[in-house]
Amino acid sequence: MRVVSWNVNGIRSAMKKDFKASIEVMDPDVLCLQETKAQDDQVLEALTGLNGYHIYTNSAVKKGYSGTAILTRMKPLSVRKDIDREEHGREGRVITLEFEDYFLLNVYTPNSGSELKRLGYRQRWDAHFLSYLKALEKKPLIVCGDLNVAHKAIDLARPRENYNKSAGYTQVEIDGMDNIARARFIDTFRYKKPDEIKYSWWSFRAGARKRNVGWRIDYVLVSPGMAGRIKKVDILNEVMGSDHCPVLLDL
Repeated sequence: MRVVSWNVNGIRSAMKKDFKASIEVMDPDVLCLQETKAQDDQVLEALTGLNGYHIYTNSAVKKGYSGTAILTRMKPLSVRKDIDREEHGREGRVITLEFEDYFLLNVYTPNSGSELKRLGYRQRWDAHFLSYLKALEKKPLIVCGDLNVAHKAIDLARPRENYNKSAGYTQVEIDGMDNIARARFIDTFRYKKPDEIKYSWWSFRAGARKRNVGWRIDYVLVSPGMAGRIKKVDILNEVMGSDHCPVLLDL
């Protein structure tokens, strides 16, 4: 089974680029999209022509903001949206699909924002999200998405300059990721490639992608029981069309 996760920074914008051709080349069985920036009907319309998938969407109340979608060749037993907390139910950030022997979850974690104005909210989100993951542990989990945190210094090009100054690399956010790791969820890329430097997001400013001044903030996590099933992991940084690139897991 091939799982691909990609923050597309607007699905309608992505479809005007090489999105469809990129998906055909990657050939995922499951495709998790974040930051669709469209309402449910607009996402479905944009994805017209991607055949062979069941499509599930979760859009924000605010138009043109946030949003997630999952395309899957296997029809799930059930579909859940959000994380059972009213505080977090307006931004379309989580979709959970239940299959016979596992859950698959797609998440677009809130960004702490400029001047870290949402850091307090982000801290609550991290705690509530982890509680939600733990509540699903009756089956193994695959967790895909933009977690909006570089976990270790190896995961961003300029750790010293950004530490406790930039959203995505504050100690509060690192602690949130540490808690996920302590709950034994496996960062599949780092599990298989502990020393490889590769990024999944680059600022649009100052030619950051061309210079590879990036961050690794997009992940596929799995429960411990799935570690032995990991066949291949990769960050597909040659795939264009967004300020993020896709991340891949073969099981």
